[in-house]
Amino acid sequence: MEGVTGTNGLIIPPDDYWPRVREICDKYGILLISDEVMSGWGRTGEWFAVDNWNVVPDIITTAKGITSGYVPLGAVIVREKIAQFFDDKVLFAGLTYNGHALACAAALATIEAYEEDKIFENAKKVGKHLGECFEEFKAKHPSIGDVRYIGLFSGVEFVKNRETKEPMDLTPLKDFLISNGVYVFNFKNVLFIVPPLVITEEQLDEGLNLIDEGLAELMDTQVN
Repeated sequence: MEGVTGTNGLIIPPDDYWPRVREICDKYGILLISDEVMSGWGRTGEWFAVDNWNVVPDIITTAKGITSGYVPLGAVIVREKIAQFFDDKVLFAGLTYNGHALACAAALATIEAYEEDKIFENAKKVGKHLGECFEEFKAKHPSIGDVRYIGLFSGVEFVKNRETKEPMDLTPLKDFLISNGVYVFNFKNVLFIVPPLVITEEQLDEGLNLIDEGLAELMDTQVN
């Protein structure tokens, strides 16, 4: 499972979700695997999303943020008991670029920068500001059906009617934002706000102000 579900709508689990899943897996001897490709490496303000709930999975799959996206690299992280299983058994798996020296060097440099520049702390701090702004947006704009955020991993769901949850077409808003220099990504009627982890509150506000303007001009008028 993803630490925090990503592209299909950015769904943040309730606080008891991951601990209960860990409990169930322990009870029945099931391996718990957390997919941290999107939600790992400080995106939620912690090293990995599951850290927000103090859960240790058996396996973590990850990529992207491990090199800050500069060089392609994926990794599988396993608990010691799993690693020991392969001490006397061959894992028949491999790729041409396994252990690629350049990619691994980029990963080490990225991790060093994360720690020295306190980038995850910034993501948590600016993410708090982002969440506060989102709550203000939700109260102000009737086109917003829901806001979901954790660290700098966030999404805004747009609806024509908050009661029926009828989805709204985001094309006008996307075109407006892109034409004003703000690149955005969406899944159906959910707009993703996933800025760089080094962003400042002032830089974030520039983009949020444009979103605020676009909502008032293009989206709120469609609400019924």
